[in-house]
Amino acid sequence: MHVVKFTDAPPYQAPGHDKMRMVRLQGLEAGPSDTAWLGVSTLEPGGGTTLSSSPVEKLYVVLDGKVTVSNGNEEVVLQPWDSCRIAPAESRKLYNATDRPATILLVMPTTQPP
Repeated sequence: MHVVKFTDAPPYQAPGHDKMRMVRLQGLEAGPSDTAWLGVSTLEPGGGTTLSSSPVEKLYVVLDGKVTVSNGNEEVVLQPWDSCRIAPAESRKLYNATDRPATILLVMPTTQPP
């Protein structure tokens, strides 16, 4: 068993992320994982990501607040417990258009596809 207390979760930075605080809960620098890593991001009002893609799948669950998710063609507002899958190579943009912080859970594979 590998436990990471939220208060001890290591922060990380990612390019194209603005007004966001991100921590890893499991995997990578938060500890061992064979298949995926788990993170939590807090998006301040007006915060979010640029529209970009990566070669790996992303799974999001909104824990608190509202987060707008766009793939460049479609846009949806996710509320607590709503989830979204972003396919490998699909563009995505996250944005907090509200006046209060929002929190989102992220799951991503630990390895790149072949």
